[in-house]
Amino acid sequence: MRFFLAAFFIAAAAGAFGNPFKSKIISSNDSVVEITVPGDHFMKITNFTQDGGTDRAVVEVVLPGDTENGGSTNVLTAARIDFSTGANAQNSPEISNRVTIAGPAIVKIKPIVGAKLFITYKKERDEGSGGGGGGGGASPTVIPIFSPTPGVTPTPTSNPFISPTPF
Repeated sequence: MRFFLAAFFIAAAAGAFGNPFKSKIISSNDSVVEITVPGDHFMKITNFTQDGGTDRAVVEVVLPGDTENGGSTNVLTAARIDFSTGANAQNSPEISNRVTIAGPAIVKIKPIVGAKLFITYKKERDEGSGGGGGGGGASPTVIPIFSPTPGVTPTPTSNPFISPTPF
C-alpha cells in the first residue's frame, strides 16, 4: 500500500511539473498550422527555425475583431539553420528571437516549399493581470515581523587605549 501511495504522489508531481513546452515540425507538404490562444492566456515562442527553402517562414498573428490593422501581422521570422545558396544565403548562424503573444489571438504558420520548420512554444494562463495599471488583480500581502526582544540602541564608547599615530 505504501508503494502505491508513493507512486501516486510521484506521478502527480510529474504531471503537475511536467514540461509545458510543445514542439512541432512543419514540412512543406503540411497544411497551415493554427494555434488558438484564448483571451485569458498567452503564448511564448522560444524557438522558430527553418532548414531549407528559399522563402522565409513567419509567425503570423490574427487578432479577432481587429479590422483597422488588416486583422493580422507577422511577429517573428524563422532563424535559418542551413547555409543554402541564393538570395537567403547565410555566412553565419542566425540568432533565434523569442516572442510572447497575448490572447485572444490565432497564431498561423504557413509551410514553406522545400523547407522544414521547427517551433517550440507553450501556452500559459494569465494569472497575474494586475501588474502596474491598477486594473485589479493581486495586492501585496503584508508579512509582520516579530522580534522576541525589543531593539537596543547602541551607545558609543571611548577607547581607553591610545595608539600612536604615524607621522
